[in-house]
Amino acid sequence: MTDPFATTLAQWPADAQARFAHIRTLILRAAQEADIGPLSESLKWGQPAWRPVRPRQGSTVRLMWEAKSPQTLALFVDCKTTLCATMQEIYPADFQYENNRALHFRLDAPLPEQAIDHLARLTFTYHRKH
Repeated sequence: MTDPFATTLAQWPADAQARFAHIRTLILRAAQEADIGPLSESLKWGQPAWRPVRPRQGSTVRLMWEAKSPQTLALFVDCKTTLCATMQEIYPADFQYENNRALHFRLDAPLPEQAIDHLARLTFTYHRKH
């Protein structure tokens, strides 16, 4: 099975690729521990994305690196959810928040592992509660 992200990641710098690998591991583990069933890995708008395969489980989380902001990565969630607001309330200093859609963090700062794990669990189980 080929990696759906290989072509996209090849365009990213080494430090962003390394962070991606770590974040992907966190996301996959969070999905498994949240017992959401199979998780889809795909490109959505050219960005690595993860979503529960089973309907009415949860929502999608995407990860993005851009050349115009080379020292940051961003996690994106559905802007129609309360996920960003919830994360900002619980983890006010772990990310730079962009409205109700994105959580930015620097490549040269410690990775907010607990917050990323929590975001993945909240996202993948979002429709169980709403």
